[in-house]
Amino acid sequence: MDLYRSRRRLSIPKAIDTQTEEQLGVQEKRFRLFGVMRITEILAYFMVIVPVLLVIMVIFLGHDSYDQGNGFAKASRIIQIKPNVTSEDDSSLQTDQNPKDSVDLSLLGGLLVPGFNKDTCLSRYQSHLYRKAAPYKPSSYLISKLRAYEELHKRCGPGTRPYTNAERLLKPKQTGDPEPDGCKYVVWMEFSGLGNRIISIASAFLYALLTDRVLLVEGGEQFSDLFCEPFLDTTWLLPKDFALTNQFSGFAQHSPRCHGEMLKRKLINGSSVSSLSYLYLHLAHDYNDQDKMFFCEEDQSLLKNVPWLIMRTNNFFAPSLFLIPSFEEEVGMMFPEKGTVFHHLGRYLFHPSNHVWGLVTRYYEAYLAKADERIGLQIRVFDEKSGVSPQVTKQILSCVQIEEMLPKLSKPGEQHKQPSEEFKLKAVLVTSLTTGYYEILKTMYWENPTVTRDVIGIHQPSHEGHQQTEKLMHNRKAWAEMYLLSLTDKLVISAWSTFGYVAQGLGGLRAWILYKQENQTNVMNPPCGRAMSPDPCFHAPPYYDCKTKKGIDTGSVVPHVRHCEDISWGLKLVDNS
Repeated sequence: MDLYRSRRRLSIPKAIDTQTEEQLGVQEKRFRLFGVMRITEILAYFMVIVPVLLVIMVIFLGHDSYDQGNGFAKASRIIQIKPNVTSEDDSSLQTDQNPKDSVDLSLLGGLLVPGFNKDTCLSRYQSHLYRKAAPYKPSSYLISKLRAYEELHKRCGPGTRPYTNAERLLKPKQTGDPEPDGCKYVVWMEFSGLGNRIISIASAFLYALLTDRVLLVEGGEQFSDLFCEPFLDTTWLLPKDFALTNQFSGFAQHSPRCHGEMLKRKLINGSSVSSLSYLYLHLAHDYNDQDKMFFCEEDQSLLKNVPWLIMRTNNFFAPSLFLIPSFEEEVGMMFPEKGTVFHHLGRYLFHPSNHVWGLVTRYYEAYLAKADERIGLQIRVFDEKSGVSPQVTKQILSCVQIEEMLPKLSKPGEQHKQPSEEFKLKAVLVTSLTTGYYEILKTMYWENPTVTRDVIGIHQPSHEGHQQTEKLMHNRKAWAEMYLLSLTDKLVISAWSTFGYVAQGLGGLRAWILYKQENQTNVMNPPCGRAMSPDPCFHAPPYYDCKTKKGIDTGSVVPHVRHCEDISWGLKLVDNS
């Protein structure tokens, strides 16, 4: 079909017959002139449009090659987060046009998997933007174990047919295969304060990895309010209608189905354990010698035949798992850097919920983001009634000044270097149940200049007065503050405190530990010491040689399991070097 109307009119025979030859000549000339004008117009449009298309192609198709030679382009592509990011409004995230760059960072070197709904757990995809890259990388074997576990959890978790079949074994007058569909479980019972809960869940998860069990955690709505689900397309929360939930309050060391009690009464052996649908494991700080047999090879051989293990613990018992012969090789392959167990498992499992993440990001942007250096100071005095201790105050100041984290104060009349571009803004994040130590530090560094001319800002998010484990808002703030501490460049923590252990582990930091005061008259000398590794201390380890059946110093069996810096009888995982 001809595009020009004039040409269509000329093609009609009737029109040709009525026109003279002269008229046809004139019309032909007009048509030729019109055609030339149309061609010129088309060429003009073409010359304008083609350069525009070429620019667009360079921007979108040549982006990567251009960036390779342009450092400013790379810098401009860094993801920026503005304060007050919420699940309702994610528009403040300026993402990279090449998704590979951001995905590699957000997945923490393969530790995490993609596929989660980003709006339901902002911290999973944003946390790497708030901290420096960790010096510790997950091993390929650990990553493969995590991927295998995720498949196991998806196949055997709550709501699946294997889970229903396994739970049926726990109900009266029900029979079935003691190992239905190859699914076995370890249930973590809610117990103790938030810091203890976090480090003990990490230990239980390591045990689940080593024994091919599915980990389920008790905690209900409060737990889901604090943490995101760690596993894709399934849940790690124990269902409220779990068959044994009503019996949990009665589980104790002397319960008939307690592993330690059955050993004590000589009721457990290879034949008797095969008929058991579940066993209760008491691994809390007050456990006895029989309960501690859990860490013996012989008992692990028996426990592997029990479909359900119900565990109560408030300990980071991972160090003792490294001493069990059947686990030793595999756990060593998972963690070539031995002192990073909680660092990797903690970052894999514990992602702040959107509510808690809002507390973290708003505070960080308001008080910490602009500082040249961020210093965390976690102060935990276990005698809450003692108030502010002058000895503890001196100990804190001695530690941060001797280790050159904070500068000393200028004395009157002292000559100092003139202010220059080299001075720093240091933000100190204080976490404590009371405001006393914060007020002292804030007043000191406000009213007096420093010898280095550095500007020191002291900040404390909350002061709850005393630990309130069962209150949701208290736990939200506690979890947010642990996470904020983990984002600092240098960290000082209090001895014995699991709150501080969580912070240094998540951050991959070797914190300075304030040694516990023996009395209220003398200041500790030295006031603090550097942690050997980021991992927590196992406060109540067994001292027993399962082979010789005699007492032994379990802190001297292998070079990577040593006594803790803050608790002489505790055990800690450290690197061989």
